[in-house]
Amino acid sequence: MASEEQDTIAEALDTHAPAVLYITLGCAKNEVDTNRMKSLLERAGYREAAEVAEADVALINTCSFLASATSESIEATLELAEEREQASLDLPIIMCGCVPSRYGDGLPTELPEVAAFVRTDEEDRIVEVVDEVLGRQDVSTVPEAAQMEGAGQVLRTVESASAYVKISDGCDRYCSFCAIPNIRGRYASRPAAEIKQEIQGLLDGGVKEIVLIGQDTGVWGSDFDEPSTLADLLNELDPVVAEKGAWLRVLYLQPEGMTDELVAAIRDNPSVLPYIDIPIQHVSEPVLKAMRRQGNAQELRELFGRLRQEIPNMVLRTTGLVGFPGETDEQFDELDEFLREVGFDYVSVFAYSPEEGTLAAKMDNQITTNTKLERTQRLVDTAEDLGFAATAAHVGETVDVIIDGIEEEGDMAEFIGHAWFQAPDSDGAVHIPEGEYAIGDVVPVKLVDAFCYELVGEPLDSPKESR
Repeated sequence: MASEEQDTIAEALDTHAPAVLYITLGCAKNEVDTNRMKSLLERAGYREAAEVAEADVALINTCSFLASATSESIEATLELAEEREQASLDLPIIMCGCVPSRYGDGLPTELPEVAAFVRTDEEDRIVEVVDEVLGRQDVSTVPEAAQMEGAGQVLRTVESASAYVKISDGCDRYCSFCAIPNIRGRYASRPAAEIKQEIQGLLDGGVKEIVLIGQDTGVWGSDFDEPSTLADLLNELDPVVAEKGAWLRVLYLQPEGMTDELVAAIRDNPSVLPYIDIPIQHVSEPVLKAMRRQGNAQELRELFGRLRQEIPNMVLRTTGLVGFPGETDEQFDELDEFLREVGFDYVSVFAYSPEEGTLAAKMDNQITTNTKLERTQRLVDTAEDLGFAATAAHVGETVDVIIDGIEEEGDMAEFIGHAWFQAPDSDGAVHIPEGEYAIGDVVPVKLVDAFCYELVGEPLDSPKESR
C-alpha cells in the first residue's frame, strides 16, 4: 500500500539509521497519533524496529481515559524498562500521549525510567525530542525534496485494509465523569482540505475503508471562523471515496449532533455506511443531568426510531455506563430495558470509575464495587443477547468482506475480514475458511453460519476492487 513518497523515503533510509520501537495503548485515536509520529520520524530518517533488541529508542503512546488505563500504561512502561535492564540495553524510553498530558508535572520524579515525556499537544515535536534523547543532530538521511513534498500529509505506516482518520481532537462537553477535556484540551476541528488530502493518499495506497473518528465527530467544523458541519464534510468526501469503491464510516457521534442534514448525508451518499455509533451512556434523565449530558429516554427513543425509519438497513452501536454515583436500581433497570426496546446491534458496557479531576469523583452516593460489577454483568448479558441475535440475523445474506488478516495453521489458512455492518476492531468478524486472498482484498461471500459475534462466509467469486 506504499505511496510514491513512502517508496522514496524507504529507499533513502539507511539500514543503520536509528530504529524506533512503537508501542500503542488505548483507543483508535492513539493509533492515529502514533501513525503521525511514526510518519514524522520516518521523514526525518528514522526507521521502525520490530523488537526491543534492535531498537535505539522506544516510544510508548499511553492511554489515561480511565484509572485502569493509566495503570496499564505505567505497568507497560515499567515492564519495558525491566526488559531493557535484563537485556543490558541502552534503550531510552519516551512516554507520549494521555498520561503525560494528564500527569506531566509529577512524572519525571515518579518515573525516572523514562527519558522524556511528550503531551498530546506536543507530538508534532517528536523528531526534536527523539533527536535530543539520542544526542543526535542532522540525522535525516531523506532527500530534502522528499521531506518537503507533502510535508503536511501523514504517511501510511500501518499495513491494513482500514484506516482511521482523526477529523478533530479535544472536547468541549465536560461530562462530569470524563477526564478527556483535561487530557486533550478544547475541541479543535481539522481543516477539510487536510482531511481530504490524507484520505486521498490512503485510498491511492490501497485502503478500502476510511473510518472517521474524533472525541465528538458530530460537531466537526463548528469551531471554524466560517462554521461548517459534518454533513458538509461527508458530502465533500463521498465522491473521493466512492470513486475508489471504498467505504466511509463515522464513529463517536453524540445524540444532539444528529441533525436532519447529517441524517440525509449518511443516507444519500453512496460511500457512507448506514452505521452509526452514538454513546448514550444512560437514559434516566436525573442520571444524565448529573453526568452533565442532555436528553432523556423519550428523546433518545424518538432519535433512534427516526434513524431506523429514515436510513435503510441502519446499524446502531451505543455505550452504556453503569454505576454512576446515585444510580438507583430503578434507573439501571430503565437503561437495561431501553437497550432491549431499541434493539441495538452492538452495545459496549463500562462500569463507572471515579476519575481524578472530574466532578463525579467528588459526588456523594458512590456506588459500591459489588453493585457496579453486578450491574455491569447484567448489561453485558443484555448486550450479548442483542449482539448475538443481530449477528445471526445476517446469516443467508450475500455481502462484500474486506480481508483484514490471515490465520495460518500448518498448511491451512483462514481469512479474517469484516462486512459493512462490522466496525473494524469492534464488532466481530467474518471468517472465510477457504480461498487465496491478500489483506485488503474485497471478497463477495454468502454468510452461512454465526457464533456469538462471529460469522462464517463462503466465497462466491474472486476478489474485486470495489464493493
